[in-house]
Amino acid sequence: MISQQWPVKTIGPAIPSIYLDKRLEDDKEYGVHLFKPDVDACMKWLDTKETDSVVYTSFGSLASLGEEQMDEVTRGLKNSNCYFLWVVRETEQKKLPPNFLQETSEKGLVVSWCPQLEVLAHKAVGCFMTHCGWNSTLEALSLGVPMVAMPVWTDQPTNAKFIVDAWKVGVRIKLDERGIATKEEIELCIKEVIEGERGKEMKMNSGRWKELAKEAVDEGGSSDKNIEEFVAKLVQS
Repeated sequence: MISQQWPVKTIGPAIPSIYLDKRLEDDKEYGVHLFKPDVDACMKWLDTKETDSVVYTSFGSLASLGEEQMDEVTRGLKNSNCYFLWVVRETEQKKLPPNFLQETSEKGLVVSWCPQLEVLAHKAVGCFMTHCGWNSTLEALSLGVPMVAMPVWTDQPTNAKFIVDAWKVGVRIKLDERGIATKEEIELCIKEVIEGERGKEMKMNSGRWKELAKEAVDEGGSSDKNIEEFVAKLVQS
């Protein structure tokens, strides 16, 4: 155990309480947004969609896709024939192909930023295509959403490894010889999670991790106990 090797105590997942144990009614968000989220547009659109029918796509606040990769993502989403909610930052929107928004208006919604926790917690979201940043990974894992992993840099390939091989809650997009995720591969991975037999298993595993996250932070859970013990030691010293 970690505690036997180092004097540390693990806590978390550090997700606002309303999404897990619901012990703190006012704890609904982190309190900071890097960009202004389009809350009403996202939630009203999701409310019109069936359960587990939407692919939520976001590559975070820093990752920047090349124009060729952006084109492949647009075609992969379009060809999957699934509903999709895609976060494309304003600085990235110029890379979208001409007429893409018009051609996919019945299936997709593209926004510059969104309230990710609310989106992932929505019943309509059945899949999260993600760059595998740690915050996004932890949020999806805690809220029970299967993932299509498309890591870009730093810790993201390691996080993708956990998503696919350790937690078994997603698939990883394979890159071609140019290092590009092709539209065919993107379409295949989305359909595998949303419609495939393996997708059912991923959904079940995601639900299990969601329950474990709730248990950890709830009263008497591992995170709850560790915080109590830490505070008790501070008071004694």
